[in-house]
Amino acid sequence: MKGIVITGASSGIGRALALEYAQKGVAMGLIGRDPARLEETARACRAKHAQVQTHVVDVTDRAGMENFLMRFDSICPIEVLVANAGVSGGGIGAAARAMFAINIDGVLNTIDPVIPLMMKRGRGQIAMMGSLAGYRGLASAPAYAASKGFVKLYGEGLRGALETHGIQVSVINPGFVKSRITDANDFAMPFFMTAEKAARIIVQGLQKNRARISFPWPMAFGSWLLAALPVCLSDFIVRKLPKKS
Repeated sequence: MKGIVITGASSGIGRALALEYAQKGVAMGLIGRDPARLEETARACRAKHAQVQTHVVDVTDRAGMENFLMRFDSICPIEVLVANAGVSGGGIGAAARAMFAINIDGVLNTIDPVIPLMMKRGRGQIAMMGSLAGYRGLASAPAYAASKGFVKLYGEGLRGALETHGIQVSVINPGFVKSRITDANDFAMPFFMTAEKAARIIVQGLQKNRARISFPWPMAFGSWLLAALPVCLSDFIVRKLPKKS
């Protein structure tokens, strides 16, 4: 039985990933904050013959996350761990701290309890949900970009630190994907894609153990180029970007 745990599984990319992975021979631990939506995802996965456990908890709850992860792993060792839960927005001051608690501490609360277990077994795969916004600081969303920048850099560092222990680490950097987060955007979103298409790209990238799973490629190239430009040029460009609410 292959153990897979996904946070933020009640909607968006998390739900789509759960459905993409769901099949006979898979035991899934699905974590989310909305009981009704989480159970809906679970039912859809069970319909595809996966075994499913759900846990309603906020990823900022360090003890609650650790308790579920340890309990799930004792029944079915976690082979794939997807730290997907996150929020979006602009974020300054108190709003920034609240976002960091979810997008940074939430990721750490997801992966920290599982890393020692994977190290002991000498195998495992960790996927961390970043964003193309994490390639460069954005005036339109300073806290969001910073939080995803942390995920990108930490994940890339962990990949090298854990590879000798047989653990694969990938950072996922999507562009605009259909979700409750993008539903709040009131501006044009180039290369907008469905969560189902994004999930297929992510799973294919994880199967190939890609360090970065960045998509769509035109936006990924643009994000890389923006970060490489001199600050005097990139500042001018990012000031023109629409602000998140």
